[in-house]
Amino acid sequence: MNNTSPQSPASTVFIHSLIFLFPFLLLITNFGVGLCSFVFLVTAIVYRRQGWAALRRHLTDIRGVLIAFGAVWLLALLFVLFNHDGRLRDMEKPLRMLAASTVMLTVLACRPQRKALWWGMIAGAVAGAVFIVYQRWGMGVDRPGGLINSITFGDIMLCLGLMCLAGTLDFAGRSAVWPSLGALAGLAGSIATGTRGGWLAIVFSAILLGCYGHVLRGRWRKAVALLALAFLVSTYFIPQTGARERVDQGFNDVQQYFNGGESYTSVGIRLELWRSAGQLVAQHPWFGVSPRQARAELEQLVTDKRAQPFVLEFEHFHNDIMQTLVLGGVVGLLAWLGTLIVPFLFFLRQLRHGAPAAPALAGMLLVLSYFSFGLTEVIFWSVLSSMFYAMMLFLLAGLCLTAKEETP
Repeated sequence: MNNTSPQSPASTVFIHSLIFLFPFLLLITNFGVGLCSFVFLVTAIVYRRQGWAALRRHLTDIRGVLIAFGAVWLLALLFVLFNHDGRLRDMEKPLRMLAASTVMLTVLACRPQRKALWWGMIAGAVAGAVFIVYQRWGMGVDRPGGLINSITFGDIMLCLGLMCLAGTLDFAGRSAVWPSLGALAGLAGSIATGTRGGWLAIVFSAILLGCYGHVLRGRWRKAVALLALAFLVSTYFIPQTGARERVDQGFNDVQQYFNGGESYTSVGIRLELWRSAGQLVAQHPWFGVSPRQARAELEQLVTDKRAQPFVLEFEHFHNDIMQTLVLGGVVGLLAWLGTLIVPFLFFLRQLRHGAPAAPALAGMLLVLSYFSFGLTEVIFWSVLSSMFYAMMLFLLAGLCLTAKEETP
C-alpha cells in the first residue's frame, strides 16, 4: 500500500494525531483551532476522492445539517451584497463554519478510531483545568479565563467535560475512569472561572441523560455521573470556590433590577441589554439591521431615556437569540436555529438507528450545551467558540456515519 493511502501507517498516525490535537490545543494555545481547521481542510483536499465517495453514500443522512450551515452563509452573503453597510468580514464566521464540513470529509475518507478524539478531550479538559485552577488559586485571579475570556473558557470546559462523560461509553470496565477524569476536570475548570451561565447546560444535560440514561450502562459510568453531581453540589458549600457567592449575587441582582435599584450588576446588565434589544427588534422584526444601524438606534434609545447609558459599553447583547434577532430578524433567527436543531435531530436519529452511542450522545450534548450557553451569552461571538462548535459537530457526525458502515 502506498504512503499516500489513508490506511498507510503514516496516514493513520497523522489523522489520529490531528484529531487528538484539536481538543487538546483548544484552550491552552491561541493557534490550535486555526491550525487544526487548516490541516483538516488540506487533508480533505488530498483525500477528496475517498471523502466525496463516502459523502455520497451518506448524503441523505447529513444533507439537512449541510443545508442549515449553508443557509446561514447564504444569508450573510445576501446581506453583504444588498446592504450598503455590509462588510466582507461579516461572512467570515459563517463561511468558516460551513468549511468545517471538511472535518467530516476527512473522517469519512480516513476512518479514524474514535478513541483518538476521547483521549484528546480528556487531555484538553485536564490541561485546561490545570491552567485555569493555577490562574484562580495560584495567581489569585478572581475571574480567570486562560487565553480568552472567563465565560467562554468556562463554557467550553464544561462542554468538554459533558462530552467526556459520553465518551465513557467507548471505554470498557475500569478504563472508563480516564474519560471520567476528563468529565470531572471539565466541571472543575468551569467552576474555577466563576461562570454561572453554563450551569444551565448542566440542567438541560441532566434532563437529556435522564431520557437516555440507559446508554450509560455499567456501575462505573453511573458512579461517575453521581460523583459529578455530588462535586457540583459540594462547590456551593466550599467558600473558596465562590459558587455560593455567585449564586446569591445572581438572585440579588434580579431583585435589585426589578425593584428599581442598582442595575449595573452582572445580571442587571444582561436584563437591560435584553430589554433594549427587544425594542430594536420591534422596529425591524423580519430582517434585522446592520451592526452600524443597530448601534445608532441603541444610542437613540439612550438619548430618549428608553435604555440605560451603560448598554453602549458592550459589544453584544449577551444572548444569542436576541443578538440574532437584532441583526438578522426572524429570518436570521430561523437560519441560526437550524444550525442547532437540525444537528441535534441528526444525532438523535443516529442514536436511535444503530450508530454508536458515544459520538451520537456527545453530539447531542454539544448542541444542547451551546444552546444553553447562548441564553446568557453570545457564545457564537468569537471565532474560536464558533469554530469549535462547527468542527466538533462535523467530527462527531463523521464518526457516527463511518461507524454505521462498520456495523454488520
